[in-house]
This record gives sequence, structure tokens and C-alpha cells, in this order.
Amino acid sequence: MDISVVIPLYNEAESLPELFAWIQRVMEEHHFTYEVIFVDDGSTDDSWKIIEGFRKQSDVVRGIRFRRNYGKSPGLQCGFQRAEGDVVITMDADLQDSPDEIPELYRMITEEGYDLVSGWKKKRYDPLSKTIPTKLFNATARKVSGIHNLHDFNCGLKAYKNVVVKNIEIYNDMHRYIPYLAKIAGFSKIGEKVVHHQARKYGKTKFGLDRFVNGYLDLITLWFTSKFGKKPMHFFGFWGSVMFFVSFISLIIVLGAKMVSLWAGTPLRLVTNSPYFYIALTGMILGTQMFLAGFIGELISRNSPNRNKYKIAEEI
Repeated sequence: MDISVVIPLYNEAESLPELFAWIQRVMEEHHFTYEVIFVDDGSTDDSWKIIEGFRKQSDVVRGIRFRRNYGKSPGLQCGFQRAEGDVVITMDADLQDSPDEIPELYRMITEEGYDLVSGWKKKRYDPLSKTIPTKLFNATARKVSGIHNLHDFNCGLKAYKNVVVKNIEIYNDMHRYIPYLAKIAGFSKIGEKVVHHQARKYGKTKFGLDRFVNGYLDLITLWFTSKFGKKPMHFFGFWGSVMFFVSFISLIIVLGAKMVSLWAGTPLRLVTNSPYFYIALTGMILGTQMFLAGFIGELISRNSPNRNKYKIAEEI
């Protein structure tokens, strides 16, 4: 099979018929063998009934329906697990992503050898309240991930080799960082294609401004786990030791100043009246706690069932 199209959706009954007809037209024009996997994320409208109707009309349609709303990441993860096409295309169901982009995305994967190609909605039809935070978010994601050639990490229109989606795990709201997840898994040939962005035709967006706050938190989590997930002692142990020894030396200096004043016979206030004494003690305590946190994290890591789970590209 050439292509699997994975479409997570939530309350998009109005746009689904137009979207599916558009996908069918593009696929038939280019003679692709394909499947379309709709993942209904607990919709409360008629989205699932429409998907059932598609299935009765065509064998290329597959559907997954969640009992409740889980979010976009679980939808993509379930779709990826079931995708059988050599190239997997993801797109949103709100008609803001154009199926006409699929042939070129497919070509970039199959002919140019990219592991992943991410869409870039260079010209957007969103309000400034959305575009400005998006630019800041993407700039931060480029800096942290080291993928400097991507301008739009969160674009729903992407193409992947099948092996890529089978070797990444998407959870929480990590769909924003799929290129970063792919890079961590060892798929480093990541490209970008400028794609057409259409204004929303039906309904309203399902995402609020809180996604930007959550996005930064997820980015920090992903960066930390990719750097120190296997070796937590390298972070907590190192900085805990630094904090402990710096604080210990500071405490020695405070106590030494008191001893010198006593030896010289000059009056000096009590050590316990000095704020530096308590700052040094607090630093030593925090340093010890960080070191212990790293030690406990190391024990957990060593007993994790995934401690020796590595991505294997080939085996003979």
C-alpha cells in the first residue's frame, strides 16, 4: 500500500464529507493505493455516523472511536499503530490542510529519502493572538530540539516513512514535537515543505491559548527526558554535588570569619545572626536532596522494563 492518511478529529461532522471526497479525488488522480484512518476523539456530533457511512461506501476507510475525548496525541498514536501504508500522511479534519499537498509530500519521502516532512503554513489566516505566540513557540522549539530548518512544528500536515511512526510513541500533547521525537529515535533526515493554509470553513477551533503554556512544559519534559532519562544521576548528581560543595565552602568561610574575629579579639555578631549561615545550610540541604533524587532516579531507571529498549534500524 502506498499511503495511509491518518486524520484525528473532534466534532467535525460538517467538514468530513468534503474532506473525504477531496482525498479520494487526489488519490485516484495519482493512482495511489491508500487507506484513510479516521480517529474520532469522542465527538458529540454526528462525526462517527458519517465515518460509518464512508466505510459502507468504500473499503479504504477505517475508523477508530474513543469513548471520550483524550486529545490529538492519543488519536495519532492509535492511527500510527494501525497504519499500513509505506508513507503515512497526517492532516487535520477542519479543511485547513489541503489534500492536494499529498502527492508532493509522498514524492519527498519516496524519492528524496526524507524520514519525515513537515508542512509549513507560511501564509496563515489566523489572528495575531494566535500567530505571534506560534512564532515564539516555534523559535523556542527550534533552539531546544536542534532542528533548525523547521518553521512550523505544530502543523498537522506531515508525511512520514512507515518505520518512523512505528518507532515513536506520542502521549500527552507531544504531537507538537513529533519531529523532535523522530530525531531522538534516530531519524534525522527531516525536511519541510511550504503548504497552503486555508481559513476554517466550518465550526471553530478546538484549541485555546493554554496549549502554548502546555506546549512549553511538554518541550521542557521532552528535552530533559531525552538528555537525562536514561542517566538521571548525570543531572541531579552533578548539580546536587556542585550546590553542596559551594554551600559547604560558604559555610566554612562564615565559620572561619567568626574564628578569626575571636582570635583577634574583635567583636563580631553571632554566626546564627548572619543570613549567609542559613543560605549555606539551605544550599547544602538542597544539594543533598538533588543528589538523592538522582540516586533514586537511577535506581528506578535500572529497574525500568524499558531500560534496555533501543531502536534497532536493521538486524541480520
